[in-house]
Amino acid sequence: MSKIRTKICGFTRPEDAAEAARLGVDAVGLVFYEKSRRFVTIEAAQAVVRALPPFVSVAALFVNETEARIREVLRQVPVDIIQFHGDEPPEFCRRFERPYLKAVRVRHAQDIAAAAAEFADARALLLDAYVEGEYGGTGQRFDWQMLPENLSGHWILSGGLTPENVAEALRIAGADAVDISSGVESAPGVKCPQKMAAFMAVVREAQKQ
Repeated sequence: MSKIRTKICGFTRPEDAAEAARLGVDAVGLVFYEKSRRFVTIEAAQAVVRALPPFVSVAALFVNETEARIREVLRQVPVDIIQFHGDEPPEFCRRFERPYLKAVRVRHAQDIAAAAAEFADARALLLDAYVEGEYGGTGQRFDWQMLPENLSGHWILSGGLTPENVAEALRIAGADAVDISSGVESAPGVKCPQKMAAFMAVVREAQKQ
């Protein structure tokens, strides 16, 4: 199996991000959604980014945010990729002339196919569980077996992943990228070094299969 890309989302503390980077994570996520328990201010986000070594990507997560607020964050935080996790239409996602991920809250296989067509220029789709009224970070998973066999473009598996189930998820879904948040936490926004290490170890082992 080729390298499985890893992203851990919802950092609020620089020391947690530094530890994730030391463990080999490819990307970290910063949540700029004020209703999230993992929300970060611009100042807190800047501190997290300063703790990262070169070549670790930074994703900024927004949920139905205004264009002005997104541009304010992009001016002040070195962001590599935008993650749109709400109900944003494709023309809005393209407005910022920056690579973007589009989250899909999956209820049915048709949700995935429709998003793949609608957001064909996204760097990847991020497939997450549908939870009424929630936009990510719920710890819930969707049925990994509903993934279309010939899904075009890149995609990332998310939603309810843990160090204990990620090997099964990779085997069933065949994902080449995974995104985890609550599954490696000791509290919302506080990442557990042992859980992050366990998660990364399982992913590395899966790459050998």
